[in-house]
Amino acid sequence: MTVERIAVIGAGSWGTALTKPIGDLGQTISLWGHRKEHVAELKATRQNKAYLPGYRLPQTVTPVSDLREAVEGHTIVIMVVPSHVFREVFTGLEPYLERGAYVISASKGIENDSLLTMTQVMEEILASSANAGERNIGTAVLSGPSFAKEVAAGIPTAVTVASLHKDTAIHIQRALSSHLFRVYAATDVIGLELGGALKNIIAIGAGICDGLGYGTNTRAALITRGLAEISRLGVSMGADPLTFSGLGGLGDLVLTCTGDLSRNRTVGLKLGQGKKLDIILSEMNMVAEGVKTTRSAWNLAKKVGVEMPILEQVYQVLYQDKPCKDAVRDLLARSLKEEQW
Repeated sequence: MTVERIAVIGAGSWGTALTKPIGDLGQTISLWGHRKEHVAELKATRQNKAYLPGYRLPQTVTPVSDLREAVEGHTIVIMVVPSHVFREVFTGLEPYLERGAYVISASKGIENDSLLTMTQVMEEILASSANAGERNIGTAVLSGPSFAKEVAAGIPTAVTVASLHKDTAIHIQRALSSHLFRVYAATDVIGLELGGALKNIIAIGAGICDGLGYGTNTRAALITRGLAEISRLGVSMGADPLTFSGLGGLGDLVLTCTGDLSRNRTVGLKLGQGKKLDIILSEMNMVAEGVKTTRSAWNLAKKVGVEMPILEQVYQVLYQDKPCKDAVRDLLARSLKEEQW
């Protein structure tokens, strides 16, 4: 094991859960939250009652609300904030990154305006830094089938970390792997990121079908054809098609489309039951990334010219108020064709 000082940026459910396997290794961790009152509660109770109740923070964790305090002197920084605030938060902490540090995106989304993935956002900000060439910051993405509640409970989990530089991926792998949290190393960054972001859209679709009362036949078909859509877009952007058969592709997709802990499936489930999107979102205290990512992915698919029928129908349900039953009908009514990937 590599001894590190690790900063987890984002004190929601996933950021808090990540402190469990890292804490089991005895690593020193700072856990940053954007609200001072929330951080004060974390310090006082050693629990994240708002986002992950019932789990006590390891003794090696120090909750903080100041980005400089969270990042300065730390060798690994894990970004676990929603995609729509990722740029703002990373811009705020970038000046305090240590020379030779590793920054990892554990956020699953695509930026709405730029259509960039989270590592692309980090690379863009790092490249514009005045002393970019001197610090040698390594970037990576962490993804895979990993519900926060199960990771925090110590349930065996396997994920993947990818970096364009294999040595970076291996370094992070060794720093984060524990007996209950197995990390695989890879180099297909864009494939891993797109798999993690787009599976949330398919999960909304799966939830819609469940909410309409359709059976497991429907869900299996949606998962399979959803994977085909994710693969098509990924390969068109340079991803390795084999990535989508792995933990960050099929593994994460199956988990998110079938698990009761999935926020995105829950959104779809309630849509299928007849609830309006604004009401659903107002009732949730955590972010369902697939809602915003659907807009980003829809624009990205149009930009690169990739056909994604499931994405198209989920987009119309979310942003054009299309009835869920009409979306399913239109998916099935498309012209018949050979099965393709």
